[in-house]
Amino acid sequence: MPSLKYLQAIPPFTEHFFESEDEADESIDNGPTGGLTWDGRVDRGREQAKIPLFSDFEMGNKSEAEVGRHVLRAGYGKAIDDIAGPNADGDPEIAYRTALKALEVYEQDYQTFYPYSSKYDAVLAGKAELSPQEARGLELFNAPEKGNCASCHVSQRGNDGTPPQFTDYGLIAIGVPRNRDIPSNKDPAFYDLGLCGPLRKDFIGRDDYCGLFRTPTLRNVALRKVFFHNGGIHSLRDAVRFYVERATHPERWYPRRPDGSVDKYDDLPEAAKANVNMDPPFDRKAGAEPALNPTEIDDVVAFLQTLTDDYESSE
Repeated sequence: MPSLKYLQAIPPFTEHFFESEDEADESIDNGPTGGLTWDGRVDRGREQAKIPLFSDFEMGNKSEAEVGRHVLRAGYGKAIDDIAGPNADGDPEIAYRTALKALEVYEQDYQTFYPYSSKYDAVLAGKAELSPQEARGLELFNAPEKGNCASCHVSQRGNDGTPPQFTDYGLIAIGVPRNRDIPSNKDPAFYDLGLCGPLRKDFIGRDDYCGLFRTPTLRNVALRKVFFHNGGIHSLRDAVRFYVERATHPERWYPRRPDGSVDKYDDLPEAAKANVNMDPPFDRKAGAEPALNPTEIDDVVAFLQTLTDDYESSE
């Protein structure tokens, strides 16, 4: 599940995204971009809130009225009346719609959802300094020939001075390993293909969109316990390792076939493997040195830890 923080700047989903006028080149079509959730299938907070409510592998409600009854039984009747008018608590469907709107409004509270209160924000404001290790990590994060992370996780302020969002909002296929702990993945014919379905319905059959998932912000990434769309990697250091070892040492990440060969991109059907991104550091040959050595991986992780909010209050 992607973070619910720092969603306020994500543009609505579009198949053809062009940079805004304050960027270097607004003529380049960046392809599918934006939208909320990993596959970008909704654009509003209230629509995003519906997804787990009705998902058969999450809350599993069968109707709007059923959700409304749960809300009222939980004791929110007076709050519903205060928002939607007297006697609104007598109509479960009004309770449901009001609850969705309340969630959407709550996610607009900047102090909770986009405070920009990390150490890195303090550094940008001239109120703190990165440690030598954190500074090395930032350099490696930005360097195209090393981590190249900033090519998708933009680390610079916008030209209008807005804080860096650590995402370009794009959708990309990186071929993460299959998470066999997900019940639906017990079926070898099942694949979560992100933009081309099966949860998103409007691009089913678009083979060029299969395996693409939205690039999340890296703000507060050090607080996460699982990584990537399928949660198959369980530490931040391993997530960075995957990026630099996917091409050079795929045997460390993917299973072997009966013939002993490595089953690269095993969470994608064969036709979708052509969509996997090959930009640096994914452009190296098997057996080559990874773009980052173990010490440099630690440096990048140290930098990523500076993106955790509430830096001042934790000092």
